[in-house]
Amino acid sequence: MTTQEIISIIEQSNTEKIRFAVTDIDGVLRGKIINKDKFFKGLQQGIGFCNVIFGWDSNDVCYDNGTISGWDTGYPDAFAQIDLNTFRLIPWNDDTPFFLADFSNDERLQTACPRTLLKKIQQQSIELGFSPVFAKEFEWFNFKETPQSLYDKQYANPTPLSPGMFGYSILRTSEHQNFYNDLFHLLRQFNVPLEGLHTETGNGVYEACIEYTNVLEAADRAVLFKTGVKEIAYKHGIVASFMAKWNSNLPGCSGHIHQNLFDSADNNLFFDAKDNNHISNILKHYIAGQLYCLPHIMPMFAPTVNSYKRYVSGAWAATTISWGIENRTTALRVINHAQNSLRLETRVPGADANPYLSMAASLASGLYGIKYQLPLSVEATMGSAYNNSELQQLPKTLADATELMKHSAVAKELFGDAFVDYYVRTREWEWKQFTQQVTDWEMKRYFEII
Repeated sequence: MTTQEIISIIEQSNTEKIRFAVTDIDGVLRGKIINKDKFFKGLQQGIGFCNVIFGWDSNDVCYDNGTISGWDTGYPDAFAQIDLNTFRLIPWNDDTPFFLADFSNDERLQTACPRTLLKKIQQQSIELGFSPVFAKEFEWFNFKETPQSLYDKQYANPTPLSPGMFGYSILRTSEHQNFYNDLFHLLRQFNVPLEGLHTETGNGVYEACIEYTNVLEAADRAVLFKTGVKEIAYKHGIVASFMAKWNSNLPGCSGHIHQNLFDSADNNLFFDAKDNNHISNILKHYIAGQLYCLPHIMPMFAPTVNSYKRYVSGAWAATTISWGIENRTTALRVINHAQNSLRLETRVPGADANPYLSMAASLASGLYGIKYQLPLSVEATMGSAYNNSELQQLPKTLADATELMKHSAVAKELFGDAFVDYYVRTREWEWKQFTQQVTDWEMKRYFEII
C-alpha cells in the first residue's frame, strides 16, 4: 500500500487507538497506545519517547556506565519516527492498527537504535548492487504457566506444555491444536507469514520458519514474531520462552538466519552452475567474511550470559568457527538444493538474539568478505565439526566475547566506533549483573559441605 492509502485506512477506521513500538538494544519491544490525533501529529513531528529505553537493561535497571542515556542527561524525550511501511492489524487484539518506529532521525539515539543500524547496513548492500534477502527461524519452549505463577515460584521448575522428546510430532501438535493453529493463522494475518511450524526435540518446544523477504522486513517480522507468539500464548494460558538455554539437560533455542543476495534482475548471486557445489565466488567471499568477523562481533549473535550455555557439543548448536555443505554441526551451513533457494544459514544466533543486530552482523560481515575479496581458506567441514580439534572455538562466555569486540578494529569498521562503544557497555553491564548474583548452583554446591 502507498503512504496515502495507509493514512486513509487509519482516518476511516472506527478505532480511536493505534499501537506502536520501538525495539531496544536487547530486542525487546517498547511501545504505547496512542490516539489518532497524536498518531497524525507524530507522522510530522515524531513521537516523544523517554530515552531511558536505551539507558536501561531488559529488567528496567538503569545503566551506570552509559553515554547515550543516563541520569546525567535528565532522561529527556527522544523522537521516534513511525514507519508507515510496517502497518498491520493485530488480529488477536480487535484488529488494532500497529506500526513499528525507530530513531533514524534522532541524532543522539540513532547510534543505539538497532533498527536504524540494520537500515544502514542494508543501504550499504544496495549501494554495492546487492539486494539482501533474509529469513529467520526460531525454536522456543512453551509452558503451562502464567506470568504470575512463574513469579510466585521464582521461575523454578516451570511446567512444560507437553512431556517427552517429540521432534516433528503430529501427536504433540494435536494435543494443543487450538494454540498451534492460532499461531499459524493469526501470525499470517499479522503479516508475519510462516513457511512451517512443528515440534522440536524437547519438552514443549516448537520451531517456526518465517517466509523470506528483504532484510529489514525480515527483521521486523522476527521481532514481531517473538512478541506475537507470547501474546497468542497468553490467550491460551501458556507462557512462551525464547531463552537460549533454560535447562541444561535439553537442547537450546536457536534463531538461525537464512540469507542470500540478489541482483537487480532477481538473480541469486550465491549460485554458480559451474561450481561443483554450485557456490559462487560471491558466496565464498561472503562466507569467508562471516568466518573472519565472527569472533569480533559474537555478542551481536549471543548477547546474554545464558546465550553461551547453548554452545554444547552434540546439542545442535555450533561450537566452532566453521562451515559446511548441508552440515548442521557447523556455524555456517550452505543449503544448495536448487538455484533460487541456494542460501547460507548462519546457525550461531540463539533465539535470544536481537534480530536487527544479528541480521546486521551477518550481512555486514558477509559484505566485508566481498569488499576485501577474502579467500575461503577454511575447508568445508565433512562430518561432525564437534570432533575437529583444528577448528577455532567460539568464545566461551559473554565476558570473553565482549572483551574481544571492545578492542576490535573490525567491529568498529563494520558498525562505527559509537555503536561499538555503546553496545559493549551494555554487554559489560549485563555481565556485571550476573557476577553479583548468588545462584542456586552455588547454594547447592557450597552451602553445607564447604
